[in-house]
Amino acid sequence: MRLKGIFFLLSLGAFTAYYVYQPIPDEIEERWKLMLTDCFFRSLSHLADFSELVGLKDYMGVMMFITFAERVVTVSDQRVHVTEELFDGVEVVVYQPKLQGGDTELRRAVIYLHGGGWCLGSARMGPYDLLARQMVMDLNSVVVSVEYRLAPEHHFPVPYEDVYRVVKHFLQRVVLAQYSVDPLRIAVSGDSAGGNLAAAVSQQLQQDPEQQLQLKIQALLYPVLQALDLNTPSYQQNQNMPILPRTLMVRFWSEYFTSDKTFFRAMMTNTHNSPESAALLDFVNWSSFLPESYQGKYNYSAPVVALSAGGAGSNRPSRSIADPRASPLLVPDAVLRSLPKAYVLTCEYDVLRDDGVMYATRLRRAGVEVTHEHYARGFHGALMFTVWPTDFLIGRTMTENFIRWLQHNL
Repeated sequence: MRLKGIFFLLSLGAFTAYYVYQPIPDEIEERWKLMLTDCFFRSLSHLADFSELVGLKDYMGVMMFITFAERVVTVSDQRVHVTEELFDGVEVVVYQPKLQGGDTELRRAVIYLHGGGWCLGSARMGPYDLLARQMVMDLNSVVVSVEYRLAPEHHFPVPYEDVYRVVKHFLQRVVLAQYSVDPLRIAVSGDSAGGNLAAAVSQQLQQDPEQQLQLKIQALLYPVLQALDLNTPSYQQNQNMPILPRTLMVRFWSEYFTSDKTFFRAMMTNTHNSPESAALLDFVNWSSFLPESYQGKYNYSAPVVALSAGGAGSNRPSRSIADPRASPLLVPDAVLRSLPKAYVLTCEYDVLRDDGVMYATRLRRAGVEVTHEHYARGFHGALMFTVWPTDFLIGRTMTENFIRWLQHNL
């Protein structure tokens, strides 16, 4: 009996070690902490797959546990005044410095868009609340954190349209005066899917003939910028990396556009392009826009064009992937030339690395001033891992460098 107990414990230990262990590159710091963190994400993902398979709850409905678990009550403190408001019908959380006696100076402002693959996340999550407060205190700025509606309940373009309405509303002189914001010192920023939305909004604002005030800068943190080629070198190199493996990123893209699982399967095999989107593949030809150091051992092969990508009735998502509001990397150089100064953060161990690198390259070639900060030891989502027990040194470093850039450029 005793031997059976020992055997059971050894077997359990071996299974646990096998499940927890992930082959993570030696260059990544705090590897075991990342393994344990990713073990939680993978376990939840497996549970979500099972739940969807047996018809209990859809995949993203289960994954929303992450969002709910990290939610905090956004309240004012001694230094930061916090309010929850509606900007043109969209929920926002506004963070402002508490007024000091006789303080009449106009402030900077940052419109921040959370990540989460357009399907998860919230402005009210602890890491985003912490980041907003830090920006308020370090920059003496107003921060507008946007609670845009999420897919799959609200497919593209709803999340984008929510964000665009917020930005348009805020960029009115009467509204800026209400928050004592300098009209010439306003930024839009976001991480991951939020970086996608920030880039898209920056582009569309420049093309809006009715828009009088414009953004001064855009700050894109490991942004996702195109859905045409899901086999770039970084998608291949990092397909099994922690936090955001290729399968999950492809699922985010698919759910953003449609609930049709046929389209998801087409995206997984990179055969989801229609003739319409195929005409834009030159804009994401990574052999033209990636420096050789990022191309590595991979050779470019254009994605297959399938006339019926996603199955019958799927022409809407096939059109959506070609929409620059969803894939900002697809705009021509003429649009890029008028964009504001940009900060682009990328991580080596991230499927989205090449999206950011290609965008930084194209912006520079179009004459836009770009700061590209690449973290050779970075992984996707690191900026949000700043709260115990998933606090990583690289997350704090990224935050400090990002805010320092805002201090010097906003």
